[in-house]
Amino acid sequence: MMSADYTSQHFVAVAFSALFTLLLTFVVISQSSLLGSSRGVILVAFVCIAIVTLSYRRSMHRWSQADNADRAVLFLGDREACRDFRAVCGKNGLGHRVICAVTGELTTPPIQIADVSSMPDYRTIMTDIKSGRLEVEAVVIRESGPSMPEILTRELTQLYFQGVPTYTLELFFETYWRKIPLYRINHIWLFQEGFEIARTPVFERAKRALDVLLAACGLLVTAPVLALVSVAIKLTDPGPVLFWQTRVGRNREPFRIVKLRTMRSTPPPAEQTPTMGADFPDTRYTQTEDPRITRIGHFLRKTRLDEVPHLWNVLKGEMSLIGPRAEWDALVTDYEAKIPCYHFRHLVRPGITGWAQINYPYGASVEDTLRKLEYDLYYIRHFSFVMDAAIVLRTVHLMLFGKGR
Repeated sequence: MMSADYTSQHFVAVAFSALFTLLLTFVVISQSSLLGSSRGVILVAFVCIAIVTLSYRRSMHRWSQADNADRAVLFLGDREACRDFRAVCGKNGLGHRVICAVTGELTTPPIQIADVSSMPDYRTIMTDIKSGRLEVEAVVIRESGPSMPEILTRELTQLYFQGVPTYTLELFFETYWRKIPLYRINHIWLFQEGFEIARTPVFERAKRALDVLLAACGLLVTAPVLALVSVAIKLTDPGPVLFWQTRVGRNREPFRIVKLRTMRSTPPPAEQTPTMGADFPDTRYTQTEDPRITRIGHFLRKTRLDEVPHLWNVLKGEMSLIGPRAEWDALVTDYEAKIPCYHFRHLVRPGITGWAQINYPYGASVEDTLRKLEYDLYYIRHFSFVMDAAIVLRTVHLMLFGKGR
């Protein structure tokens, strides 16, 4: 309810309602109707409806969630899985208490992980749940976890049919954090559920038609802005306005990406230049307050205006408006050597913006790339136009508030 996904669904629904009302008013109903002179009123009314209805629904959701603040997420798994789950919850901000119970141990009763000296064993937990002393938001079980006692399985089944959702760990990641955990990825993972774009090819064709239309309009609308920015780049630092680099696209096909130049045409002084080494950042990545970036370059990166020329790559069919980030070919070689199944993200066209780009900050390491891959694979698997609309809303927010890098 609080997500950009729901916001996009809400506005799309209101837009279709407004379109239907206008068609009904000016096409179906006779011209003599009093509604015939109300086109502006109808449009203003639907804008107000969209804002008011979204606001009161979000307020009601906050109010209802306040009563559920004490609910806990119960995770059942081996000792290592419990530690990992608690760490992941800390990084992603779950918003609920996390209770981890170790199953499959030979001790009786099964023990809990170290930091839960005040937490009872899982049998007491199940008793508290059934009696109402403990409210559970969800139960999470790792797919490859140890076998559970038969009595615990029966009790979890009863809870499930009483309305307490039970998730596998992969489904929990997808439902709560909208990404796919990399521990599940292997060379046959793709064939278990497949990708939405592959299952419904018409989506891809419609997406491509929309890309061409919007990219052409975008270049026309932003042409005056690009002209002004080009002059600012030349005045700030001598050198070319545009920057070209080889990136890896769909099916690992290399292509030349174009963007506005944001870095100096000549290196900064040696004492200010990041160098690669044990105690220095990798210069293949842009660092915070990187001295190689020009004054106008900082602004272009913050607002992501430097990526507007990517629309030309979209028109050529090398990119899409929305998809995984197009990575530098030198980095892709490194990633594919270190990250199993990294090539899955090359099954679709890369995008100017995407699910990973709006959910994870700029990546400057292999670890960051791993985290972004979780989001990329989720987007490829669950692609929809509503999800694309949510990404557009979030991207506009990032541009307006200068959160790029």
